[in-house]
Amino acid sequence: MTYDIMLVRVQPGLTLHETLGRLNADFDPDADLPELRLTEADWAEWHRILGRVTRDIGSVESEEYLYSLTLETVGPPGRVQLEYCGNTATIEVAYRYSGPAALEVMKLAYRIARIVEDESSLTGHDFEVGQPTRTGDPVKAAARLSGVSDWAQHHLS
Repeated sequence: MTYDIMLVRVQPGLTLHETLGRLNADFDPDADLPELRLTEADWAEWHRILGRVTRDIGSVESEEYLYSLTLETVGPPGRVQLEYCGNTATIEVAYRYSGPAALEVMKLAYRIARIVEDESSLTGHDFEVGQPTRTGDPVKAAARLSGVSDWAQHHLS
């Protein structure tokens, strides 16, 4: 289980929530995931995102999978993974950070979300705490991450 931040290409004339509603309505949990079919514009976005994250944050590992492109931060403050699918992207942070470590990793996650927003037409939202990533507060996200991490460590270990 991970703390997830969603980024979506909002459809013209719709809000973020309406776009997500349409995407969710079309989702079939029993169907195979569709293979990744990116347009030239999607590839250009991905390369801008990858380049900027590398320049602004540091080394990342990047992989191309059948269903998505990913990048993962390397080194401190912790692991943050971005999964890019063209019209959507997800940032994932494992529930293993608490206290000051949670704040540092969530600052990193929000920084990556803002880079994705800057370099693409995707809009980010952190549904865990109900705030947009563009203007949201990583401190609020870190408190949630830390609280769930602490609970999981005490109840699931």
